[in-house]
Amino acid sequence: MPDAPVSPLTNTTLDAIAKDLRGASRVLVLTHAKPDGDATGSSLAIARSLNRLRAGCATCWYFGPNPNWIRDIADGTPFQLFEPPATAPSMEEFDRILVTDTSSVKQLEPMMDALREVRDLVSVVDHHVQGDESVGAKRFVEVSAAAVCQPIAALCSKVLGCEISALPPQVAEACYLGLATDTGWFRHSNVNRSVMALAGELLDAGANHVRLYTTIEQRETPGRLRLISKALATIDLRLKDRLAFLHLTLEDMRAAGAMPGETGGLTDFTQTLSSTVVSALITEVPPEQRGADASRPLVKISLRSKSEPVGVDVNAVAQSMGGGGHVRAAGAKMHGTIDDAKREIERLVARQLA
Repeated sequence: MPDAPVSPLTNTTLDAIAKDLRGASRVLVLTHAKPDGDATGSSLAIARSLNRLRAGCATCWYFGPNPNWIRDIADGTPFQLFEPPATAPSMEEFDRILVTDTSSVKQLEPMMDALREVRDLVSVVDHHVQGDESVGAKRFVEVSAAAVCQPIAALCSKVLGCEISALPPQVAEACYLGLATDTGWFRHSNVNRSVMALAGELLDAGANHVRLYTTIEQRETPGRLRLISKALATIDLRLKDRLAFLHLTLEDMRAAGAMPGETGGLTDFTQTLSSTVVSALITEVPPEQRGADASRPLVKISLRSKSEPVGVDVNAVAQSMGGGGHVRAAGAKMHGTIDDAKREIERLVARQLA
């Protein structure tokens, strides 16, 4: 499906979105399945802002696999968790629906049937240029943002009528979560002056960065550590060591005793190799998450690239495989085996390196 028409996130459009949300009596906030820090933070921030105006008017739905920290982070905000293979119930009780951090049908698959029924009520705030028309009637995108929590922080300030540095601490902390995690805790190449300036404003507003880091990054389970060990044992270097593969089978997940949401961040390990330009993690998808064709093998692909010394656009690689994301971080799903995925990724990366 072609990209949905995109409106820029200017002061005027932010004012319009804020006015629309403030006038709603029941707001549902959604984000992509398997939510990360930016997805969770952006949705919580706007829900908390609206609930400051009218208690309980906004709620968040999250479709898993959900991270093991999500209950702690969402505490105090109305939310509901759905785990695979659950699909969204009717959304007809809501008079406005906001989707953050995606407008991809694939990333919203568990919600799409319900969303199509209320499409005219749906607005999207995102920082990914790729999107699908069927997700919502309005789509606002700030592609220069390192995290969607950058425009969401501005939207929250519009909703509450205050400066970002005066946002309520819970709102500021949710925005800081997205900003920090989508920049790799301020290590990635998407960090710039505006990112650091916003981080400072959110800290001024009361975001507790130490608590966030401890909650998100320092709560590994034994299963997660065993999973890391199994993934590192599969390291496969190709293209003169510039492409690094890791993979996890369903048996690896079972043997490690790990949960589906515990595979994040594994590409960070191969990114530490001095020779590596692109890192790829390939994970087998269980039959119950493959949709109608459960008997056909399906793998999930997570791609990361360095900006130096040779930049590879992994978004372009992922798009060629039916996915998308950012220049330095992207993902896709592909029917086939792990070896099938490796061959296709190697072909596409080699083309760019050439």
